Amino acid sequence: MRVPLLVSGAITALFASALPAQAGPSSIVDPPPDRIVIDVATVNGSGCPLGTAAVAVSEDNTAFTVTYSEYLAQAGGGSSPTAARRNCQLNLLVHVPQGFTYAVASADYRGYASLRPGASSTEKASYYFQGSPSTASRTHTFRGPYEDNWQATDTTDWAQLVWAPCGVQRNFNINTELRVNAGTSNPAATSYMTMDSTDGDISTVYHLAWKECPGR
Repeated sequence: MRVPLLVSGAITALFASALPAQAGPSSIVDPPPDRIVIDVATVNGSGCPLGTAAVAVSEDNTAFTVTYSEYLAQAGGGSSPTAARRNCQLNLLVHVPQGFTYAVASADYRGYASLRPGASSTEKASYYFQGSPSTASRTHTFRGPYEDNWQATDTTDWAQLVWAPCGVQRNFNINTELRVNAGTSNPAATSYMTMDSTDGDISTVYHLAWKECPGR
């Protein structure tokens, strides 16, 4: 799947550790004028079976959006024990104009949760570049009783942003997961959490930020 994407600004960063100075970008700049292209190498996991996840560009071309149609974790009632955890791994190949590097900035996650009293759920996202020993993770917890849409945003300080290595093509991986714990809730009652596209407002949005590579 190839997604053309124009990016128009640097946004608050989400990663927790920086690349070494000699490998990093030299200065914050406006986004490059050339178009970038995102190839979705693989999308797989129990929360995104084949054909149930889609990637699209936002209307203002400042982000890419992932929507799901079967991303649901549940516990309690007649739920299978394995249904309590669902995950989805996105493997992205980002083609960047020469002389620039990028990082994924703030990530917004949305869905719906129905949690009985005593139950809880978590949404977790992990981010890493292929070949990098560092993985940045964020976890958001919700507790019952809860019956509503949910939203979670991953952000950190700009200075802690991790950039793609300059001059090297590395796939970028995003692994998300949903977990539901029945806890002390009524064993006959079902609690669940979704991250899906049942309506147009439920999606996962990733923004990009830009810098120039050294020596450009």
